[in-house]
Amino acid sequence: MDINRLFSLKGRTALITGGSRGIGRMIAQGYLAAGARVYITARKAEACNQAASELSSLGHCISLPADVSTREGIEKLVAAYTAHEDRLDILVNNAGAAWGAPYAEFPENGWDKVVDLNMKTPFFLTQALTPLLKKSATQHLSKVINIASIDGISVNMWDTYSYAASKAGVIHLTKRMAMHLIKERIVMSAIAPGPFASEMNKAARDHADEVARSTPAGRIGKAEDMAAAAIYLACDAGDFVVGSTLVVDGGATYAR
Repeated sequence: MDINRLFSLKGRTALITGGSRGIGRMIAQGYLAAGARVYITARKAEACNQAASELSSLGHCISLPADVSTREGIEKLVAAYTAHEDRLDILVNNAGAAWGAPYAEFPENGWDKVVDLNMKTPFFLTQALTPLLKKSATQHLSKVINIASIDGISVNMWDTYSYAASKAGVIHLTKRMAMHLIKERIVMSAIAPGPFASEMNKAARDHADEVARSTPAGRIGKAEDMAAAAIYLACDAGDFVVGSTLVVDGGATYAR
């Protein structure tokens, strides 16, 4: 049993949506440390370029700005990626959005924006990149990792209706897509993060001590926690984890 080989991403390529900040950036850092060539994408070009420049100190990291909330943006991203690589080992569907508004006032545009990016984009981006993932699925399995949320597993009291529904949808979509993709030697799984400091989770970012007190582990998540989970699922060690969602939350799901 070669442990170093099991957990290595040396020589593999990874594309991470929403990779310029937050959880996406944590995963990018981990993949670079594990030896992967990493491509990050985000809607804001300046932020994406800056993040890639900073991450390049750790390894091969290229910025591919794109708006993956639309089919046009997905096609643009695939074209940009194929200008660099002819195959793909790892896809991380991390780009996401949230919207909060009182129940009686919750707007349709807030629903559509969140559900389209959080649930529709992972399907159509994976679909568009499946030929490249299949090309890599020879010596090892290719991997697709969807970033869900504990809000898709348990209920909080925030008025984030479309976010919670979309993340629950991602968890079930992961199961359904995984049953098809495994036939192509592509393993799909998901991660459901809990309290990690990010633009999406401003409570953990701005009130870490308070959030830590309500988390059984007694702290919020660290970059290493997210990187380790994402590396596990992406490398050979995670080959038999098909369609499952790994909860990385310090026990927060059970404390609600």
